[in-house]
Amino acid sequence: MLLRLALALLWLLHWLPLTALSRVGALLGSLAFTFIHDRRRVTLINLKLCFPHWTEEQRVIVAKQHFQAFMTSILAQGVGWYASLPRLRRLVQFEGKEHLDQALAQGPVILMTPHFFGVDTIGIYLSADIRTITINTRHKNATLDEVILRHRSRWNGATVFSRQDGIRAVLRAFKPGWALYYLPDQDFGPKESIFVDFFGIPTATVPALPRLARLSGARIVPCVVHQEFDRGRYRVCFYPSWEAFPGPDEREDTVRMNHFIEARVLEQPARYLWSHKRFKARPPREPSPYA
Repeated sequence: MLLRLALALLWLLHWLPLTALSRVGALLGSLAFTFIHDRRRVTLINLKLCFPHWTEEQRVIVAKQHFQAFMTSILAQGVGWYASLPRLRRLVQFEGKEHLDQALAQGPVILMTPHFFGVDTIGIYLSADIRTITINTRHKNATLDEVILRHRSRWNGATVFSRQDGIRAVLRAFKPGWALYYLPDQDFGPKESIFVDFFGIPTATVPALPRLARLSGARIVPCVVHQEFDRGRYRVCFYPSWEAFPGPDEREDTVRMNHFIEARVLEQPARYLWSHKRFKARPPREPSPYA
């Protein structure tokens, strides 16, 4: 019953202009920052680890802006799920799309997309024009999982796999002219990861990007989403495909990826997913900063 009410609310909200969603999201995000103590604590710990040179006041300001952007992205979830394609074309502005087009003309492409707010909507939107593969993390609620899968597959261009399906299923489906919409920067634990620096912090990072590129022959095109609702749009920046990737050293490839993400975070620090426990997995004998 609650899920149906939530979906009905998202359907109603998707009719609002993005500027209106931004104003409501800012208000609700301020309230969430005040009352959701655990996520506020995680966000401030992450910011302190990555930006020790900032003052406490600077970190609090960015953390509050993060909550406002996060709440706005939740309110706008229905835009990707329910908005018509003509409306989405008006709302999404591409920059550097020629880099993606050139890479797709040469073979399969991995869109390396860090966790900035709006990535779900843009992944759905891209599948209207490009054959895309996305990798979904299953939810404990099977009904919710089915709803998410249905909306992410709303256009025929989308093929959605679960992380549990494994890399072989993805590679079998990955064809020239297709794009894998890949979000690389989450903590899936030390078993699947190597520890490489992210803002100077040894961080459990899955080295799947160079492995996928090596096995598929795909080119890497970075894709960064900017949720600019105060300007009534999503802005999506595509970057030139990476040369000499993958290289001979998987660790160095993963460091290169993290350095790229760091640079993009500095451009819009409040819209990165700081409320995720990015540094939960630690090297042996090193305690979790969230303990």
